[in-house]
Amino acid sequence: MTTLLVGAFLIVHGLLHPGVWTAPQQPGTTAPFTPGHSWVLAAAGVRPAPAWAAALVLAWYTAVVYAVAGAAVLAGAGWWPTAALVAASSGLVLKAVWFDPWLSVGVLLDVGVITAVACSWPASVY
Repeated sequence: MTTLLVGAFLIVHGLLHPGVWTAPQQPGTTAPFTPGHSWVLAAAGVRPAPAWAAALVLAWYTAVVYAVAGAAVLAGAGWWPTAALVAASSGLVLKAVWFDPWLSVGVLLDVGVITAVACSWPASVY
């Protein structure tokens, strides 16, 4: 049961990444954050359209690696912790470069994945 929960969590958490960056903005309302605005890239002179495209590429990369990690957990592959660390790290880079307080829960989840892998928790999936 724990294996199923861990695998499902990794897959679902990963798939939320592109969903956040592709969510349509409702006309006449303000969005929680602007995916085309990166404080790092704006300081480097990158325009919003390329910044949004870069965010989308990194979000999809993170989603795919999280899905692979989740599938590896479900399949009992011993290399899933490495994939989970890569996914969580890329998720943290995404959230740091395009930081907005609205993304704080995602930061906590990615840090939680890194902490869980570092502590070999839960032990039943190792």
